[in-house]
Parts: sequence; C-alpha cells; structure tokens
Amino acid sequence: MSRDLDGGSAAVLDEAGRRLVVLRHGRTAWNAAGRAQGHADVELDGIGHAQAAAVAPYLSSLEPAALWTSDLVRARQTCRYLEEATGLEARADPRLREFDVGVRQGLTMPQFGERYPDEYAAWTRGDGIRLPGAEVVSDVVDRMVPALQDCLCSLGEGETGIVVTHGACLKAAVVRLLGWASEVATSLQGIDNCAWVTVEELSLGGRLRMSGYNESVRPGHDAPQRLPDEG
Repeated sequence: MSRDLDGGSAAVLDEAGRRLVVLRHGRTAWNAAGRAQGHADVELDGIGHAQAAAVAPYLSSLEPAALWTSDLVRARQTCRYLEEATGLEARADPRLREFDVGVRQGLTMPQFGERYPDEYAAWTRGDGIRLPGAEVVSDVVDRMVPALQDCLCSLGEGETGIVVTHGACLKAAVVRLLGWASEVATSLQGIDNCAWVTVEELSLGGRLRMSGYNESVRPGHDAPQRLPDEG
C-alpha cells in the first residue's frame, strides 16, 4: 500500500473507495526552454512522447475505468498513449487547463523580468497580483476542483480514473481538493513532466488522502519512481 501523505498516520483503505491518478503531460519544447505555456497549444517534443509512452503501460496496469484530459494538445497527446494502452476513450474538459498566464505566455523568466519589471518584481515577491490577462489561484481552483470532483463521483465503487492535466494547476487543485490550506502548495515541489499525484478515498464517498506525489515511470524503466525534490 502506498505511504500516507495526508499528515496523519497510515490508514486502512476500504476497497470500495475510489481513486484518481492525476498526471501531468509530457515535455514540450517550451518546457525545455523555460517558456511559460499557459493556454498556448504547444505539442509534445520527442522526449515528451517517450515519457508518455513509458508511463502508459504502468498506468494501464491500474485498470482504470475512465480517462479525462485537458483539451490542450500537450495533454491530449499524452493521453493518447493511455487510450491506446487501455482501449478507453478520454473525455476532454477545458476546466482541466493550465493557468492562463496572460502576458507571461511564451516568455522565459528573464524575458518576463525585462519586459515587465514592475509586475515581475511583485510576482516574485509573492504579492498575489493579477498579471494582465492572467488567472490567479482562485480562478483555477474554482474551475478545476469541481472538474476533479465530477471525475471522482462518476467512478463506481473501487474504481480508478486517470486525469491528464498540467503541473501548476494540478498542484493548486489537489491541495484544495484535499482541504489543505492554500499555503501548502508553495511548500510542495513542482510536478515533473509525466509524473502523477494519486488521491484516493478512505471509503466510498469518504475522506480523501494523497497516497502518492510526483511519481513517474521513466523511459527504460517499467516501475514507478518517487522523483527527488530538486529544491
């Protein structure tokens, strides 16, 4: 059984409890370059395709009952490997999109600082400002948490569902879904490309816990690894 990450002691799971595996998409060229993607429709690069191909057999072995995906192409391409491995057809949901990053879209952090120095300074201080054209955390969790709840509630007793989405929104939404303080998200490491978070019920309709965080299967491996916190 996976270790308990809800801050309490290890719990015994009821077999009727349902489980969501929430997966970040594979790598894109913009990820590799450090460019903010937001709602830009950027395709997977070669490494991203290899990552998605590597995780699909393991996640398929969990015998998911349903697949959902963000409607952005990098998530849909990642999910296509899961569709092929499971024989399931994914449902696309725009509520599972990444943060809209507004004026940051397409920019690296140095470029953002050069073009928008005042906004950059406030953003890096954590002032919680709304950048022009961008979403803030409350916007994202208000659309994404209901989407995750809908996914979970559509599952039958003891079933597993897989959701393919994006890194920043995944972390923020899971923290809210679990009922944790929003500040917890800042203490968690980022989610790597093609890594996942597992959330499961202790009993059908009961309390949720996080039982896995930033786990993945890398190309050339056939079992999941808990990825290290790189700071």
